[in-house]
Amino acid sequence: MKKIFLSFILMVFILANAAAQQAAAEVTFTFTRQNGSASNQFAVWIENSQGQHVKTLYATRWTANGGFSRRPASIPLWVKQSGLSGLSKAQVDAVSAATPGTGALAYTWDGTDARGAPAPAGIYTLVIEGTLRWENQVYYRAPIRLGGGPAAAQVNAEYTAGDRDATAERSMIGNVKVRVLR
Repeated sequence: MKKIFLSFILMVFILANAAAQQAAAEVTFTFTRQNGSASNQFAVWIENSQGQHVKTLYATRWTANGGFSRRPASIPLWVKQSGLSGLSKAQVDAVSAATPGTGALAYTWDGTDARGAPAPAGIYTLVIEGTLRWENQVYYRAPIRLGGGPAAAQVNAEYTAGDRDATAERSMIGNVKVRVLR
């Protein structure tokens, strides 16, 4: 009887842990590499309902590895929100990679925070920030209800313009879709 009880407890623990590792939300979008300098930088992250950084899903390596200090207009909101300047090299390496080529991209949030702890049920925001050209940015935001069940999230886009026209670069990130999976 004791073995059955311990087996039951172990099975519950394994199932709970597996559920925590399942995807909570997925974002897909089309990325089109731009020609020229001061572009092609982006980050994808999760914020809580107070606008605080929860977890980075991806950031372009150039910016994450110090490019932000050489070009402060490179995904500045993510740099600030993530606390990038205080992260260790291992923490930066865990969320950054080379800028991808043109094509469809997908990033998944597993419902955990930056330390790997399960995030509590509630409202979160998936954010994509892209540097289109120099100071020109695009921000995509989609609310996510963690623990609210599967749903499609409404994605809102906002463009900001610096001194230079970046209308042509607006195609850098497009067709953004967010699915809430649990």
